[in-house]
Amino acid sequence: MAKPGREPEDRGSEYEYLCVDAFIKTIVDARILATGLELGLIDYLIEHEPAPLDSLRKRPGGEERGLELVLKLLKANGVIEECRGAIGLSQPFRKALQYRDLLEAKLEFARFVVPDFADLFTVLIQSPDRFSRSARIFDLFDYRRCVECSRENYEWTKRWMRITTALTKHEARVCMRFHEFGRYRRLLDIGGNSGEFALQICKTHPELRATVFDLPLVCRIGQEHVCQEPEADRIEFVEGNALADTLPTGYDLITFKSVLHDWPEREAKHLILQASRSLQAGGTLLIFERGPFEVGEGTVPYSLIPFLLFFRSFRPPAMYKTQLEDIGFRDVTIQGIDLEMPFFLVAGVKEP
Repeated sequence: MAKPGREPEDRGSEYEYLCVDAFIKTIVDARILATGLELGLIDYLIEHEPAPLDSLRKRPGGEERGLELVLKLLKANGVIEECRGAIGLSQPFRKALQYRDLLEAKLEFARFVVPDFADLFTVLIQSPDRFSRSARIFDLFDYRRCVECSRENYEWTKRWMRITTALTKHEARVCMRFHEFGRYRRLLDIGGNSGEFALQICKTHPELRATVFDLPLVCRIGQEHVCQEPEADRIEFVEGNALADTLPTGYDLITFKSVLHDWPEREAKHLILQASRSLQAGGTLLIFERGPFEVGEGTVPYSLIPFLLFFRSFRPPAMYKTQLEDIGFRDVTIQGIDLEMPFFLVAGVKEP
């Protein structure tokens, strides 16, 4: 029997994407895998396996001894396997390649912020304010770049949106296992980013129409992201600042997906209050977030370094439950979800 408020033991196919983490447990594993992708070794094996070992050692674009080392390290990480002098991709890695967008996004995200961990982790522990002034991770997620449209801002914003979109694509499918979205007709996703969360829900529920509310440049890139999808005509983007602007109304479901942890507690509470005013009476407010960082018996994998740097931002779900009840929501529930780190789903119904 599942624990109260926790997920059942029979994890479904929605969780299979987590297999990518097995190949990026350490910085060495991640760096060598990225090199294998950058050199075209992985793509070559997709098309030509099994490939003679000697032919791989002498591929153009690399030095023979260097390529030999890369192949040995890829083999040690379980990416490739050798049989009778020929090299092929392992079956577990072939499965991981089904989620290549996510694999590459996690590699890019961790590589971008690893200097913050290597050089500034002591600062993070001693002085969060000094860390925030120095860390690269806050340059990556610089929301000030999301207002004025310029080529530089566009490319910078699109970079982090590619990472968050890859994460959301798979996390959204798990979320749908824990909440029944079929009873809603109009969804407002506040801070909805590229529209990927709304897109995944609309793909499963053809009667649902969605609005994504986010900053101007985010909305522009989001529209480009969904425009070729069959569901594009059911996903609207509205530009604005959710902290300051009046939100659109007429929705029976409002969602926050990995948004509230970006803001201090005061601003997070204000966002929830803003959402409650926009929600129809009898409608549902849903919060899908990472929970407090947990450290088990093993070491923290390299792929989680970006989230380790945000450890102070991930709040316990009880805080959100209390606020919803304080502002008049009923039937507020918490569900815990174990992914590569703890997630939770808080949902409450606005009193008529």
